[in-house]
Amino acid sequence: MAAWCRKSPAVGILKPSAAWPARQCGKPAWNSRRLAWSLHKPFIPVHHIRGHIAANLLAFPELEPPFLCLSASGGSSMLVLVRDYTDMEILGGTRDDAAGEAFDKVARVLGVGYPGGPKIDKLAQGGDDRAYVLPHSHVNGAPLDFSFSGLKTAVINLAHNAEQKGEPIDKRNLAASFQRAVSETLVPRFKLAAEQTGVRTLVAAGGVAANSRLRADLEQMGRELGVPVYMPPLSLCGDNAAMIGAQAYYEYLAGNTGTIWQNAFATAEISEKICQKNGIAKKHGKR
Repeated sequence: MAAWCRKSPAVGILKPSAAWPARQCGKPAWNSRRLAWSLHKPFIPVHHIRGHIAANLLAFPELEPPFLCLSASGGSSMLVLVRDYTDMEILGGTRDDAAGEAFDKVARVLGVGYPGGPKIDKLAQGGDDRAYVLPHSHVNGAPLDFSFSGLKTAVINLAHNAEQKGEPIDKRNLAASFQRAVSETLVPRFKLAAEQTGVRTLVAAGGVAANSRLRADLEQMGRELGVPVYMPPLSLCGDNAAMIGAQAYYEYLAGNTGTIWQNAFATAEISEKICQKNGIAKKHGKR
């Protein structure tokens, strides 16, 4: 996933990502490196989650660090303290499945297809979110961490048991109950992190930030705390080149540029300077 236009000072490319192998189709990374080389432009690797966070900077020009961000998507769920545009720290995260991953797996069991986020959200409209009692995880000794494996498994087992017994299951109510459980896992931890850090500006990012139940609960949390909660428009919640271009701009201003020999990385800490990581540079005798 690359972001560039003819007048751009540099070429930005998505780097660490749980979904990186899928995005290597068509060799976008190599094409971006070749583009940067041919135009004599700097090549800027961009962390996937940093990109999601930057989507808010596109939507809200008045938004400036420091702020606290809940980033939830198919590959990760985490609470991030954004001290500056390129200075970030993870305060809490998932111990197993990401929130978006749980949505996809539950959607598959309920037979509504992929991607699970919008499918479950649509199915849940008008459903009774208290019809099914689902687990809310707590990680001992880590109050800001999440766990969605138990919730996902509970929904899957409930659906399978009903099928084996020939009992009907109300998919609309189950979807609504699942959404409520996800939101009630994420929002309280986000609120706790805000209270612990004293940060007065809150931000949501990632594909799961498009969920209507989560957005409503985040708005309510903001009213309770008396602080603004920024959420990107639905068009910028999922993966997109605009968010990569936005973050690449701030990486460029900070002097964080890579080399055209740099390879992709499946994972990297959001606080890590990935522009300094060696990819295939060694093979070519470069750093």
